Amino acid sequence: MNSNEIEIHKELKKYFGFSQFKGLQEQVIKSLLNKQNTFVIMPTGGGKSLCYQLPALIQEGTAIVVSPLIALMKNQVDAIRSLSSENGIAHVLNSSLTKTEIAQVKKDITSGLTKLLYVAPESLTKEEYVNFLKTVRISFVAIDEAHCISEWGHDFRPEYRNLKHIIKQLGDLSIIGLTATATPKVQEDILKNLDMCDATTFKASFNRPNLYYEVRTKTKNIESDIIRFIKQHKGKSGIIYCLSRKKVEAIAEVLQVNGISAVPYHAGLDAKTRAKHQDMFLMEDVDVVVATIAFGMGIDKPDVRFVIHHDIPKSLESYYQETGRAGRDGGEGHCLAYYSYKDVEKLEKFMSGKPVAEQEIGSALLQEVVAYAETSMSRRKFLLHYFGEEFDDVTGEGADMDDNVRNPKTKTEAKAEVVQLLEVVRDTKHLYKSKEVVFTLIGRVNAVIKAHRTDAQSFFGCGSKQDEKYWMALLRQVLVAGYLSKDIETYGIVKITDKGLDFIKKPKSFMMSEDHQYNESFDEAIVTASKSTGVADEILMGMLRDLRKKVAKKVGVPPFVVFQDPSLEDMALKYPVSQEELINIHGVGEGKAKKYGKEFLELISRYVAENDITRPEDLVVKSTGVNSVNKLYIIQNIDRKLSLDDIASAKGIKMDVLIKEMEQIVYSGTKLNIKYWIDDMLDDEQQEEIHEYFMESESDNIEAALKEFDGEYDLCELRLMRIKFISEVAN
Repeated sequence: MNSNEIEIHKELKKYFGFSQFKGLQEQVIKSLLNKQNTFVIMPTGGGKSLCYQLPALIQEGTAIVVSPLIALMKNQVDAIRSLSSENGIAHVLNSSLTKTEIAQVKKDITSGLTKLLYVAPESLTKEEYVNFLKTVRISFVAIDEAHCISEWGHDFRPEYRNLKHIIKQLGDLSIIGLTATATPKVQEDILKNLDMCDATTFKASFNRPNLYYEVRTKTKNIESDIIRFIKQHKGKSGIIYCLSRKKVEAIAEVLQVNGISAVPYHAGLDAKTRAKHQDMFLMEDVDVVVATIAFGMGIDKPDVRFVIHHDIPKSLESYYQETGRAGRDGGEGHCLAYYSYKDVEKLEKFMSGKPVAEQEIGSALLQEVVAYAETSMSRRKFLLHYFGEEFDDVTGEGADMDDNVRNPKTKTEAKAEVVQLLEVVRDTKHLYKSKEVVFTLIGRVNAVIKAHRTDAQSFFGCGSKQDEKYWMALLRQVLVAGYLSKDIETYGIVKITDKGLDFIKKPKSFMMSEDHQYNESFDEAIVTASKSTGVADEILMGMLRDLRKKVAKKVGVPPFVVFQDPSLEDMALKYPVSQEELINIHGVGEGKAKKYGKEFLELISRYVAENDITRPEDLVVKSTGVNSVNKLYIIQNIDRKLSLDDIASAKGIKMDVLIKEMEQIVYSGTKLNIKYWIDDMLDDEQQEEIHEYFMESESDNIEAALKEFDGEYDLCELRLMRIKFISEVAN
């Protein structure tokens, strides 16, 4: 490793607590640090955000991150702030901010404190913001969820189309575009629109081997099937997606009545309720969220164990994104979709009022979903083929993780039929989509076929021995095998490939399995998903989870902000009993160990002693962390009631840094009595008002407090009151 590499590994450990990068992260980060335009295609859960967060934290200036959703930005900002004692390290700039907050954001950027600025694309069109950003140092621009640029993406946003012009105004900046889903067509669209065809592209595998894919018939008693499924996954977190708000409310109610803790989430609920329900899910106060697709973008909950689609989604991209919210920590993830062709017809009806071009795109995307649901081949192979990736369904990772592979249908030889199919595609001169190709084979006439006079050709009806369903199934399997290709540019016209022409000349065996017949008497056997991650000490793991929930409740953050599951699993394996050992745990940096470690270490020490456990020897590693030299000085002099101004100047630090040190002291469990100092600033009534606010608030976030008091108290007053509060209430 050269010194540059050692440096970024050190920074990775310092900020995120990881010893090594995942997948393509390191190459992407190097590309960005070398000021190259970079394009990253990485599936949900692949660690996309770290690709721009780490370079932003270690470079001079502020990185602008364009992101489509306020909830998504808030989530990421909270996560970055939990890595640092400086709240200003990350900010959002969007329509939800007050004037005071905007002024604070600008101040932090100008002073060089802010490393990441999350903005909505609409905010970037405001002249006032563009003019301000021209005056400060920008490290680079990251465009998250870049598929929003493309009409072919599953989440098109017109305002994303103007980004290139705005970025040009800010100077010659390198751009990183990131997306979790992109068919070749969408990728091309993104690069063209951002004017970065010179970008270095990094594409990770879209295979998520720990996810189990299953499709069931949507019967009349779907609700009891869902309840049975959830009860078999008792105590695990899950998301149920529905297409309409009405259905979301109905399903949430049915679950609650049946003793399942569930909440609804959709755009019709007011923002406060939505935020509350989202937090309940993150805080593990409820197991299940029933939602429209409004929920989930950027919901970084690593331990979602199942995702159920009550209604089939409008595109395979959406399906891939939504199922991708399961098992992000590498553990079990069961993806269950209910399918009935009636739902597809309903979606087609919705599209009928739209412009023709939009209808064509929508219909082409929807047909891919139908193909996925009805196919009886490996679902993983089918999905990955859609994203332009080859997958070996015998030896590939996760090959047995779907219902079709575990319950294979009988296969029949179809060599002669494949030749017939390929010849019809060749001889109709690449004019037709799947439907017309199949109609030509079975000899059915429609307007399109009549217009091209195909019904007069000698081959018309040459496959009438088989029915429409048979040919549709065969066509799908021949597509995935690469003998045919679908031209997405022309809304799904089927073309023969060179491999297909070779097959006509030299036919070989082709074993075909028929599509599923989805009728209502479908067998409802439940297949269990992959085993969950093995933990060395299940009992300790349970205790650590309970403690995490308690600590999270106390400080008002979601449990995974305290420690993620892999960190707890590592603790249950290594039994750390000191700060040094805790820093050596996966995903735990110095900040985390100081902030949350105390109670966890006490619990583990007690557990080790009571159960007479021999701890693994390799754990005792010297800490790289330097304990604050100022800590003892501050504690002693506050005990002596020395003025805070004097303490700061004696140590040659600014007031802001002193407050930060004091925050670290009280958050690590030490009492600091600063009432003598606050009494000079605020009267008893004011102190009581702020104390009550923190007592009742769900979080100790200062921004939220500033917003609540709307300019009544300044940042310094609220931070000092928070120190007093934590010291009195928590320690």
